[in-house]
Amino acid sequence: MAKAKAPRRVAENEALAVGTTIRGSAQKLNLVAALIRGKKAEEAMNILSFSKRAMARDASKVLASAIANAENNHDLDVDALVVAEASVGKSITMKRFATRGRGKSTRILKPFSRLRIVVREAEEA
Repeated sequence: MAKAKAPRRVAENEALAVGTTIRGSAQKLNLVAALIRGKKAEEAMNILSFSKRAMARDASKVLASAIANAENNHDLDVDALVVAEASVGKSITMKRFATRGRGKSTRILKPFSRLRIVVREAEEA
């Protein structure tokens, strides 16, 4: 009596990768994710590799993981992959304190973000 297998979270022609703790705000990461939404996977990797934004490095790692999942786990054609979804959300927030003048202190919030990338095998037109 084994437990039933969990259903797939994405369709049969899709692969998924999630970066759960990416250091930086969700707003900044969303600017990077907007650059690659709807693009071909190869073109998206080029955009991220030449982007000057620091969050692009972490986003490219998640995209590379999604491409590897599509190739190795789901037997999809790498050349036909398209970034179907790139969604960003909040993750944890580290709370730190900085000392200020006259014996006071200030709270510093260090946010983390979550990036979910879904790549889909596009049908040949």
